[in-house]
Amino acid sequence: MHAHHALVLNLHQPPGNLEHLLDEQTWEAKEILFALDRMPRSLWGQEDLARVHLSLSGTLLETLSSPDFQARVYGIVDCGKLLWFLQNQQLFAILGTGYYHPVLPLIPAADRPEHLRRWRGIAQHLFWRSRFDGFWPPEMGFSMELIPLLRQFGYRYVLVDSEHVEPLAPMSWQELRYRPHIARYGDEEIIVVVRDRELSDAQESGMDPGWFVNEVAERTRWCDFPPLVTTATDGENGGWFRNVTEGSNYWSVFYRPLLDMIRAGAANLRPSFIHDYLDTHGAHGEVHVATGPWNTGSHHGKGFTQWTGSQTQRDVISRYAKVSQRLHAWLERSADGAAGGAAGGADGGADEHASVEAEAVGQAAANERETIQAESAREASPQAAAADVGVSAAAPQSVETDPSQPDASAVVSAAAPSTIDTPPEALSRRLEDAQWHLLRAETSCNIFWGEAWCDRATADLDVTEDILTQLDAEAIRQA
Repeated sequence: MHAHHALVLNLHQPPGNLEHLLDEQTWEAKEILFALDRMPRSLWGQEDLARVHLSLSGTLLETLSSPDFQARVYGIVDCGKLLWFLQNQQLFAILGTGYYHPVLPLIPAADRPEHLRRWRGIAQHLFWRSRFDGFWPPEMGFSMELIPLLRQFGYRYVLVDSEHVEPLAPMSWQELRYRPHIARYGDEEIIVVVRDRELSDAQESGMDPGWFVNEVAERTRWCDFPPLVTTATDGENGGWFRNVTEGSNYWSVFYRPLLDMIRAGAANLRPSFIHDYLDTHGAHGEVHVATGPWNTGSHHGKGFTQWTGSQTQRDVISRYAKVSQRLHAWLERSADGAAGGAAGGADGGADEHASVEAEAVGQAAANERETIQAESAREASPQAAAADVGVSAAAPQSVETDPSQPDASAVVSAAAPSTIDTPPEALSRRLEDAQWHLLRAETSCNIFWGEAWCDRATADLDVTEDILTQLDAEAIRQA
């Protein structure tokens, strides 16, 4: 009986980061691009054994598929060919993730579906497939309340860190770590695949294939089942993956020599796709997964300390919730107003195109609202999710107001959206602008580097709030 090895690589670049590096730190940008391009080139002709899972954030896919960016870096990397090579399903399994790479448990539940929906849209377009079996939570940030959402999007399994997996019935250490399990939340369940933290740390920092083979053999020695050993790290960060010298990077020092050892019969190990393993061996036993991310270079992962360590970071997370609440209130008003306008136009013989446009806008927002309401009925509140890390993620601080003045929010709530003299398509565009700024603000990198990048989140949140404040003022004037 041999062990199965599932290799997982996470690939993410924040919005505009590669463009900025090309301007300011050109060699670092080239290292990242070469690291991405090296993956398929290192595996050409290895289709008999090589198996790699890739998570590519929506912002990275957006950059790589941008005609302007492709033209700019054409002399460095051919991004079009790179994306084409990554469609090779003999070598690569693409994992679903969030478009802007948010730490999902730290953002409002109402925003999570759109991150997943937007990623699926660009991935289906670029990779020419409608289904993605596995889900990679950005930063491996997982909580049980995500299960209904992941199932709603059709995901079969999710990757979680071994530090957070707790058996609900007696299991050996080997079984807990090297077998897929079932996790349930309410009426929904999903398969969880466990990342081996220690072997993943070795993968990130550099390891010898012989050492890896022996270490896996020792760790799985007492398994009475086919073990699935999962290692997961970033795939384009650090010198081990970025080194451009043949014989000095992950692919030439470790992975290809490992494949040679397997072919020579010197390793009782087989690279495997997770979906193939599940088709053959299934999942066994039920577990609970505690809320948490993977470990970083500075923190073990418990409590999301990397993203919540300072008051400034916690203030940004709290503001996510405040701004999201305002935005989704407007999305709901827009849906109600557009639907009403469409009905009125039909009764009064108004322009057919405007009526159809309004109905489409209203239906889209209504579907969004129904999704969020159904999800909220099953999930814990955002406050409860954030309580695990000591952050008030959905309760904005109160603001003192002049009691002699009318409550602006009450006036806005009372004002029917149809009283805003704005065509439905124009209102939809403004809300879309507000929404993507909010989603981009929720990029994990904005709150990863202590307080260094928090201003990026603040800038996007300011744009969203400016748009919503303008809409509030228009509603008040027309109420």
